[in-house]
Amino acid sequence: MFWCPTPRDAIRVSGPDAVTYLHSQVSQDLRPLAVGASTWAFLLQPTGRVDALVRISRRGDDEVVIDTDAGFGEAVAARILRFRIRVRAEIEPITQHCIAVRPEPGEGPVPELAGAVVAWGSGVDLLGEAPTPPACRQGGAAELEAARIEAGWPAMGVEIVPGETIPAELGLNEVAVSFTKGCYPGQELVERMDSRSSSAPRLLRLVEVPTGTSAGADYLVGGEVAGTVTSVQGTRALALVKRSFVDR
Repeated sequence: MFWCPTPRDAIRVSGPDAVTYLHSQVSQDLRPLAVGASTWAFLLQPTGRVDALVRISRRGDDEVVIDTDAGFGEAVAARILRFRIRVRAEIEPITQHCIAVRPEPGEGPVPELAGAVVAWGSGVDLLGEAPTPPACRQGGAAELEAARIEAGWPAMGVEIVPGETIPAELGLNEVAVSFTKGCYPGQELVERMDSRSSSAPRLLRLVEVPTGTSAGADYLVGGEVAGTVTSVQGTRALALVKRSFVDR
């Protein structure tokens, strides 16, 4: 396995209503989240469009830390504040560092590490003011990006365009959405698409592309434009593929 520092923005939500308020705002059920545990969730607009993909870590009975891709923390804080009315919870940006730990290609999942939080793929992340890297080699940003692509994990501002992307495009409902919790902004669209077994017009997929392909290029199948490449490393890429081409 290897480790690599990766920038993340973080927000602390604390106070007697911190957990119950966040539970009412995100797509995931936070009620069973134990202190020390973490989970993925969407912050959605009332229309069901994605504002942000976030990770929520329970730090105490009345304290939660939310982290998201770098550059989107301010927007996440503003979104959480938008619906706060007579809620006993303080919302503030904090500084913390993230170390991503990922398996080498062909390796199994990363073993459990003390203090680790849930991450994408088969890895874990270490968060804190000064997290200690594990005893393995340090990798580079390109390796981490390649691992993200192989895991099919979307990035904010790339695969996820705030205010435009819908959750069904991303294939993350299993890890970021609860279908048994109470109401939250955007729930109607998420529930409707799930209950009707319908899907988005396009879906995020891991694809093979010719050498030299760049993000933003057309993804072609049999000479037809099947979608748009969003992230690429070598000949492996993520693309938003038209539903009619997904099984070709």
